[in-house]
Amino acid sequence: MLGLLAWLLLGSPVLAVHSVQVDGAATLTDAEVVEVAGIAEGTPLLRVDVDAARARVARLPQVASVEVTRGWPRSVVVTVVERMPVAVVDQAGTRSLVDADGVLFDTVTGDPPAGVVPLDVTSPGPDDRATRAALGALTALPDDVRASVAAASARTPEDVRLTLTDGTTVLWGSADDAGGKAAVLVALLGQLHAGALDPAGTIDVSAPSAVVLR
Repeated sequence: MLGLLAWLLLGSPVLAVHSVQVDGAATLTDAEVVEVAGIAEGTPLLRVDVDAARARVARLPQVASVEVTRGWPRSVVVTVVERMPVAVVDQAGTRSLVDADGVLFDTVTGDPPAGVVPLDVTSPGPDDRATRAALGALTALPDDVRASVAAASARTPEDVRLTLTDGTTVLWGSADDAGGKAAVLVALLGQLHAGALDPAGTIDVSAPSAVVLR
C-alpha cells in the first residue's frame, strides 16, 4: 500500500501537472509567465520545485511579488502581483516606467499609462533619495489630484516640485509629512477652484503649517 501511494504521488500521471494556471497577470501574458516558470507538463506535483519556479518568475522586471502553489490534483497555480507605474523617467532617450518603490521595470515608446507622471531626477532608482521623495509626493496625492500633475522633479531629496496641468508650480520640499502636505494641497486647490482664494502661480506646501501662495 505504501509503495502504491508513493508511486501515485511521485510517479503516476494521475497526480501530475496537467496545466499551469496564471492569476494576476495584466501587462504580462499568461504564456510569458508559464514559459519563465519552467514547469513541465507531466511532472508529478510533488516533484515540482515551486521555490525555483517562484524565483524564476520573480526575476521578471514587471513582477512585484509571486507565489507558486500546487493545485491538487493536476495543476500548478502561479499568482503574480505586477508593479504599478507611478512615474516615467527619461534616460538618454529611453523612457522607463517607475513604481512606487522607485524600481524601473518597463520601457515605453508611446504615451505612458493614464495617471503616470513624467519625473525628472538625476539618478532614478530605488536607492536614490530624490527619486523616493518625489514618488512619495505623488503617491500621497489622491487619484483625482495626481491626474492634474503634469510633471514632477527633484534636484535633491529636499527639493521636490510638482507642475500642475494649468502651469501652477507646487513647492513640495522634502519627503517629510507627505500626508499633511497632500491634505493641505487638496484643500487649497479646492478653494482656488471655488474662487475663494486669488489665483496663484506657485503654491508652497513645504511647511504645511505655514503655506505660501504667490
